Amino acid sequence: MNSLTKYAPLALAVLRIVTALLFIEHGTMKLFGFPAMQMPDGAGGGSGGLPLIMLVAGILEVFGGLTILVGFFTRPVAFVLSGEMAVAYWMMHVPSGGFFPVINGGDAAALFCFVFLYLVFAGPGAWSIDVMQKREGAK
Repeated sequence: MNSLTKYAPLALAVLRIVTALLFIEHGTMKLFGFPAMQMPDGAGGGSGGLPLIMLVAGILEVFGGLTILVGFFTRPVAFVLSGEMAVAYWMMHVPSGGFFPVINGGDAAALFCFVFLYLVFAGPGAWSIDVMQKREGAK
């Protein structure tokens, strides 16, 4: 297994990048309606637009996701996004469907919450602006 350890920063970067791409998709659904999604009654989509909480979530998901994607300020941004997903789980999913994620549709929120929390502690891995800046600062 030791031979696989050298690939850990690369695997972490792949986890970060794929997570960010999936997360951005959630934000673009809220902000731009792409890809198209069915919104629950009262959750926006009508002539009134998105409720403020959904607008803020969409902005965090798109712009926070982009910063995670490129690995820029990974740890603090991941901390904020982990918190956003915890709030989403407890405010949106639990009240509408109970505690269990498989029942309340909160699987993605729970997974995003813990992947982002992991990034807070693990950092961005390889292929990130954070790593490039650290290398430049060391010169």
